[in-house]
Amino acid sequence: MAAARRPHDALPLDALRHTAAHVLAYAVQDLFPEAKPTIGPAIETGFYYDFDRAEPFTPEDLGRLEGRMKEIVSADYPMTGRQATREEAVAHFKGNPYKVEIAREIPEGEPITLYTIGDFTDLCRGGHAHSTGEIGALKLMSVAGAYWRGDEHNPMLQRIYGTAFSTQKELDAYLVFLEEAAKRDHRRLGQELGLFSLEEDAGGGLVFWHPKGAVVRGIIETFIREGLRERGYDQVVTPHIMHEKLFEISGHLENYAHSMYGPLEVEGQRFRLKPMNCPGHILIYRSEGRSYRDLPLRYAEFGTVYRFERSGTLHGLTRVRGFTQDDAHLFCTPEQLQKEFEQTADEALRLNEAFGFTGLEYFLSTREEHMRIETDTIAEQAIRNALESRGLPYQVDEGGGAFYGPKLDINVHDAIGRKWQLGTVQVDFLLPKRFDLKYRGSDGLDHTPVMIHRALAGSLERFFAVLIEHYGGAFPLWLAPIQAVIAPISEHQLDYARQVAARLRAEGFRIQVDESNEKIGYKIRHWKLQKVPYIVVVGNQEKNDGTVAPNERGRDEKRPALPLDAFIAELRDRVRQKN
Repeated sequence: MAAARRPHDALPLDALRHTAAHVLAYAVQDLFPEAKPTIGPAIETGFYYDFDRAEPFTPEDLGRLEGRMKEIVSADYPMTGRQATREEAVAHFKGNPYKVEIAREIPEGEPITLYTIGDFTDLCRGGHAHSTGEIGALKLMSVAGAYWRGDEHNPMLQRIYGTAFSTQKELDAYLVFLEEAAKRDHRRLGQELGLFSLEEDAGGGLVFWHPKGAVVRGIIETFIREGLRERGYDQVVTPHIMHEKLFEISGHLENYAHSMYGPLEVEGQRFRLKPMNCPGHILIYRSEGRSYRDLPLRYAEFGTVYRFERSGTLHGLTRVRGFTQDDAHLFCTPEQLQKEFEQTADEALRLNEAFGFTGLEYFLSTREEHMRIETDTIAEQAIRNALESRGLPYQVDEGGGAFYGPKLDINVHDAIGRKWQLGTVQVDFLLPKRFDLKYRGSDGLDHTPVMIHRALAGSLERFFAVLIEHYGGAFPLWLAPIQAVIAPISEHQLDYARQVAARLRAEGFRIQVDESNEKIGYKIRHWKLQKVPYIVVVGNQEKNDGTVAPNERGRDEKRPALPLDAFIAELRDRVRQKN
């Protein structure tokens, strides 16, 4: 008998998707009984289930599995659960070493539960629909490899990804969203637009910025530098490699070694590629005596850091092994902390608004309870006060802070609603003590400064990836690596095209002349695919009149020719407005 059906909107999406993962495992058991199910959780985009099977799943297999899943959903099997002893669970899954391993590792005192739909029983903690019929719509998406428990020393499994929704309408909307996301994929656009590459000959996760990408990166850096100068930051530069003892003192070796590259032996001493810039900035602070009159000190650096990421986790520019942060470290008195944090929140707003990001979300991340120290409360309150003074709503992420203090994470939404975590600001009372930092107070005594770690774009690589996907590669005029292409109709106007380009370059614009022998229609189509903001056509009429005929990206109607000075004024106005 089918279970009582809840309204679709009453069923949490993660419970629906968790149930869909069970349905997938049931379908695999039916069609491929030799496959051994392992784990299958709900995730943000749907669900997955990992299977141990010698033969790879094919696209045709996914089609068959999806059809079988829909039959299981239509059958509306109730989801029933019961507690079992460890011995019962091990006996039930005796033919599946993965489930046996999970059952044996469940801590004493924790319930061991088995859940059944139809003829399929799984080992699971729970959190499901009442019945399979509550799944309104589902689709299998892809197959990928995954090591058992994420350990490369364990067997390689096959991970089948899928998604599920309460209604077909929601699923259809999600598939349209995926199509749009694929069009905006920064990995594809980066290659098509000649922005960057990831060269396997050099090693995975290492970014090569091509000329056009480097232009955009330079614009981003210039914008950030201008803000730093206005806020009273000093630019510093620190080495890429430092003595290992610095990272022992900072605590990175204790808490972050899994993300650090191994030591390099130099004359009997051990050095490390830096995973963070903060120890270098601390040494600059400590290089001379400091007074309360010197504070706050604000050190900024576009610092390149190196972190070990497993090859399976690398993803375009968003997960790499070497990247550059718009990093800064502020040293201040406890009394100055509040104001400094408020100014940093203002900087974050300025940056994200300028680059077109809206819907900012703020998360106050506290440290894990066992790591908390007395000053954490002061740090957390400074973050709360800064956000509340600016009227910025925030959520609390318990235990999500860094090992050296609470932090503020800043998420942005792109043009199609996806959330990206970019900026981070952290309050740190710990490292100044570890490095014995001091300043002479107004009372004539030595005091320990407070340190703020601040990277508002995060990494330039990730920030650039998000920009590419936000704009779909069609950067606004002020950011575009090529702002206008001058396209002569024939070789007879080539000299005039060069003259126009020279004048525009003299005005500070980024200009290219199409000197190819292609027909004008081909030139226009080519540069449209390159997403150039303006394609400026010049023929005999324009040459004789001293005018230009601009084709503006996103406008289908033909614009009349206009004097070059008028076109320059238009460009200047749009760049100034950053629209």
